[in-house]
Amino acid sequence: MNIKRIFGAVLTILGIIGLIYTGSQLINKSEGYTTLIVVGVIGLIFFFSGIGLVKNTKDEA
Repeated sequence: MNIKRIFGAVLTILGIIGLIYTGSQLINKSEGYTTLIVVGVIGLIFFFSGIGLVKNTKDEA
């Protein structure tokens, strides 16, 4: 099992959780917009870096 793929999957899941949290708080009209922007940007970074790790890691037996 490749550690990079596992780490990429974990980053992707954390990114999805951050994006869902940001979206739900925006829908609920939360007042902490600065926090939401930070969580949203970090969620995007985690999501795309996780996808990139999973996509670019070669599966070696």
